[in-house]
Amino acid sequence: MKSQTKKILLLVIGWFFVLLGMIGIFLPVLPTTPFLLVALWAFSQSSERFHDWLYTHRLFGPPLQDWSKHGVIPLHAKIFAVVTMATSATLVILFTATPWWGIALMLALMLAGAGFVLTRPSRRPAAGED
Repeated sequence: MKSQTKKILLLVIGWFFVLLGMIGIFLPVLPTTPFLLVALWAFSQSSERFHDWLYTHRLFGPPLQDWSKHGVIPLHAKIFAVVTMATSATLVILFTATPWWGIALMLALMLAGAGFVLTRPSRRPAAGED
């Protein structure tokens, strides 16, 4: 892929995920920070200006910086993620004809995802603990 084409594609991806992140502020079913992390990555490959804007944004910047520097996932996001996974699994098990192996695979992936989320710190270290 040509460099200019790649840059434009990554800019489009970045802005698409910024838009999804902004929608996620108002719709609790959309996780804002993961979308903004994708946008931040896309901008890091295409536009230093937009990357810096997003990373230092008054509203969006702090959670991105917490993840980038400390791997932080806030407690409310952890709770939301686990509750959403549990609800989704329950609905699939109760209301679909998914074969046992599909349910087992889904549960294994959800457990792996929940394990990852739950083992990340919930807040940044106190000053001096960095």
